[in-house]
Amino acid sequence: MIELKYPVLLVHGMGFRDRKRICYWGRIPKSLEREGVRVFFGCQDSNGSVDGNASFLAERITALAAEHKIEKFNVIAHSKGGLEMRKAITHLGIAPYVASLTTVSTPHRGSKTVDFFMKMPAWLMKAGCAVADLWFRILGDKKPRTFEAVKALTTKAAEEFNKETPDVPGIHYQSFAFTFKTNRSDMTMFLPHLVVKHFEGENDGLVTPESAEWGDFRGTFTGNSNRGVSHCDEVDMRRHRLTRREGAGISDIPEFYAGIVKELAERGF
Repeated sequence: MIELKYPVLLVHGMGFRDRKRICYWGRIPKSLEREGVRVFFGCQDSNGSVDGNASFLAERITALAAEHKIEKFNVIAHSKGGLEMRKAITHLGIAPYVASLTTVSTPHRGSKTVDFFMKMPAWLMKAGCAVADLWFRILGDKKPRTFEAVKALTTKAAEEFNKETPDVPGIHYQSFAFTFKTNRSDMTMFLPHLVVKHFEGENDGLVTPESAEWGDFRGTFTGNSNRGVSHCDEVDMRRHRLTRREGAGISDIPEFYAGIVKELAERGF
């Protein structure tokens, strides 16, 4: 059992929502609960803007703290969710409710790949994002803002965001990154990995280790087989082990998150 002082709040990334039947986090929440950890979810929009989702998360955290008599949370955020939490912590008054923020493959420094695609005609980008907004509204988003969400991932936007959003003293910030081992590590992200590799170098299919680094950077991880770990694998999208092999590297994602939580417990969080 893990004796964690504060419960865990899982904050998802872009493109998916927290749902009861199809959980964004796969087997991770239940594996943590079996270890005695209380787990809550961010439940923000899939494709909301960073600002909009940050406001939602600030309200949700305040409400959860009041309803469940929770002093603080250990927040674990994946991908864009890490930016939304940083915004909420620094600017929206919830710092007193956060003990730690762990970001997993969050593009803290933006993406040169997004920079390239944002050079496309604005009308084309906005038209495509409008279609995405319609789809995600059907799926449950209240305020989808796909164009704003994507624009926030440019390197220029990230540089401005980082200047305006300093870490709050007293909160433990740490980050993790992942990479493929070969182009065939995850065939569902085969093409995105090649595109990002062309513009930026090694990545998990979307985010490079250089962009994921923030606070106490814990390093770049990959699988203990030839498979590697993809952006989808990081949240257990397939609901099964990456490999049966033992040894150095990741073989099962829930074990990785259990390790994060155990270390937080050892630090007194």
